[in-house]
Amino acid sequence: MPRSRRLAALAGAVALTALLAGCSTTVHLEPADDANNPACADVSVLLPETVGGFDRVWTDAQATGAWGDPTVVLRCGVEPPAPSALVCTTLGGVDWLVLEQEEERQRLVTYGRDPAVEVNIRRGEQIDFQSIVDTISSSIQSGLAPATAKCTDRVEFPAS
Repeated sequence: MPRSRRLAALAGAVALTALLAGCSTTVHLEPADDANNPACADVSVLLPETVGGFDRVWTDAQATGAWGDPTVVLRCGVEPPAPSALVCTTLGGVDWLVLEQEEERQRLVTYGRDPAVEVNIRRGEQIDFQSIVDTISSSIQSGLAPATAKCTDRVEFPAS
């Protein structure tokens, strides 16, 4: 295909995407410090359309994903965590550190991956945390950077 046709097709696709995006709500998120890492692009294209019964919503930040209003938020490119005494669990073939619970949200971050991926899940609703993280893990696993460390003590994910 000649270059001019490819550029025209690309411009048309961008215009169509912009038009369709204008019909939906966009969630404002702050990108992680390393969101421009090419590995985050590999993760972003693999994000599932639904998690835990929540449909994906569009975000305005690079290397992010959100589901619900948003009930679940993902950011790629966060600082990889150092070895820790925090709970470490494996879901969908990915090791996750369960970070200190905040009042309204539970945060998890991939362990042994650079860049790391962070998932925030709103508390206070009947949410199957394990199912949500398992779905995300299974979807993005092939796009993640190879693991350089693993959980040594794995535990079951805490109940909501």
